[in-house]
Amino acid sequence: MIYVDIVSDTICPWCYIGKRRFERALVQSGRTDIAVAWRPFQLNPDMPPEGMTRDDYVRAKFGGGDRPRQIYQAIAESGREAGIEFQFARIRRTPNTVLSHRLIHWAARDERQDEVVGELFKAYFEEGLDVGDLEVLIECARRAGIDEPSARQFLQSDDGRQEVVASDVYARRLGINGVPCFIVNRKYAVSGAQPPSAFVEVFNLAERDAATATAQSPA
Repeated sequence: MIYVDIVSDTICPWCYIGKRRFERALVQSGRTDIAVAWRPFQLNPDMPPEGMTRDDYVRAKFGGGDRPRQIYQAIAESGREAGIEFQFARIRRTPNTVLSHRLIHWAARDERQDEVVGELFKAYFEEGLDVGDLEVLIECARRAGIDEPSARQFLQSDDGRQEVVASDVYARRLGINGVPCFIVNRKYAVSGAQPPSAFVEVFNLAERDAATATAQSPA
């Protein structure tokens, strides 16, 4: 089995693109021995709990002028190649992402992390919804096949917050300062939204490592 930890943030457009490219790598490689776990990373760890308006966020991050439009236009073009239609103009708020990460963390119990991540990305980047909002998150959970009352009960509690924050801190201590980052068998790291071929190469490398280890183990 090959284990892949995907360190990601729910408001990172390159993480959405990286997810699609990773999925293409799985199809191209024909592998069925990949186990994926999504790990939290906050691009904006100092974001207020209520988030902030998108305009204020973009202005603070990129400044004025035409630079933000050029950056998001380039991202949108890469997104189309991955089958994503980014709708940045629909986004009105940039949220604090702790609550969405808690939902992803909790979804692991039902093996629904990948579905939840996909719904969160779609809600934020294609529908312009606030993934820091409780009702939006509950709807994403429902779309991902999770029981709605259970999701509401969990998100209204404080369960999982400590684990999410600790995982974020741990990722930074590992030297991760940008996402997405794909960690394969806790040995190899693929940083950024790399093309599918890059993932396939690392899968093959991990498989060769396992074969070598098996051959060298005592009978």
